[in-house]
Amino acid sequence: MANNKNEVMEKIVALCKRKGFIFPACEIYGGFANAYSYGPYGVELKNNIKRLWWKKFIEERDDMVGIDGPILLHPKLWEASGHLGGFNDAMIDCKECKKRYRADHLVKEATGQDLEGKLDEMTQVIQEKINCPNCGKKNWTEARLLNMMFKTEMNGISDPVYLRPETAGAIFSDFKNVIDSCRVKVPFGIGQIGKAFRNEIVARNFIFRVREFEQMEIEYFISPDAEWEPLFDKWLDTQEEFARELGAKKKDLKRYEHPKEKLSHYSRKTVDIEYNFPFGFDELFGLAHRGDFDLAQHQKFSGADLSYFDAAENKRYLPHVLEPTFGVDRSVLLALSAAYTEEKTGDDVRIVLKFPPRIAPVKVAIFPLLKNKPELVAKAREIYDSLRQNFRCEFDDNGNVGKRYRRQDEIGTPYCVTVDFDTLENNEVTVRDRDSMEQERIKINELEEYLNKKIDL
Repeated sequence: MANNKNEVMEKIVALCKRKGFIFPACEIYGGFANAYSYGPYGVELKNNIKRLWWKKFIEERDDMVGIDGPILLHPKLWEASGHLGGFNDAMIDCKECKKRYRADHLVKEATGQDLEGKLDEMTQVIQEKINCPNCGKKNWTEARLLNMMFKTEMNGISDPVYLRPETAGAIFSDFKNVIDSCRVKVPFGIGQIGKAFRNEIVARNFIFRVREFEQMEIEYFISPDAEWEPLFDKWLDTQEEFARELGAKKKDLKRYEHPKEKLSHYSRKTVDIEYNFPFGFDELFGLAHRGDFDLAQHQKFSGADLSYFDAAENKRYLPHVLEPTFGVDRSVLLALSAAYTEEKTGDDVRIVLKFPPRIAPVKVAIFPLLKNKPELVAKAREIYDSLRQNFRCEFDDNGNVGKRYRRQDEIGTPYCVTVDFDTLENNEVTVRDRDSMEQERIKINELEEYLNKKIDL
């Protein structure tokens, strides 16, 4: 049984590779820079989480619309947003083993001090008090800043072009287009899901911190005179509600409000929702009040009028923005961490992923009791073909039923349907529940309705 956090994390990583959730990218070449591929079950889990988010935050709300902006955006946009000048992290190298570290993380993990943004102080503490975690020596470079944007080139453009480090840029640059083309009124939000890229100094903790990742991000536009605090708190509650829908328990969620001295100059308030991952509490989602900084900057640098005329207030203004952000990959890691369970069953240990049924990669597995009985296989195939129209299903006739149950437990399938000889006589199948392992007989013509109620898609 996994009894410590490091062991749990190692077991989750091993399960993800073994069962086709997440693979190290380019493993045949020795891997590449903490990059990962989502395998057949992983991509289903990831897509289910994105669908759930889109449904909850875009489709079911009258005050939200969605877009899908490009990864490559005008270089001037990043100048306006401040990313060219200020999107930096501090790095430091060990001169002995050449291992590179993010300086503020190294200090905090060794001493508990938060010296983010204080290069000289970080250098002093590290050089005087901290041995290299890799080689044990104390021979450091100076701490220095690294801009985290990936730079590339585009034909016909002389300036460097960057892969977007966040998805928000496209939302702000298309704010006017959304206002002009859609019947939206402040307060309203624009959301999108997409890739972002950050040249992290140290990528770590599996898919928690990687250089290529996906965001689910919202810019919610409000009047400058709005009472924003209740709305801010409501967004926090809704973000935590979404985390619980992914399987998080309330006790494993907490809020961290950034102290005023650590806030960005434009932020009135920033709160991280942290989750108790196997490696400890760390940021899962974030929420910030960004004022009118973004629209004001893009208006200034582009020359376009990005103001909004509020007919209800009979005045024109630049809206303020609340920004709820969600990491897709961190949401996947939450779902895996919350679902991973080891249970003693007799002399064995059952490994099961207890995903909420709505996000499980496979919803229903269908088994013929015996693979060498054509009549059982044909009936099971008939049920499989019927159910797969509305559910992600898997057909499995390999090995005994007990082994098939264990295989489905490990990928988190909530229900298994077994076709036996009695099925041919009374049109009933055995439905086995993943979590309780209890079984019940259900009429075939009632099976879809039964699963719909249980899975709640």
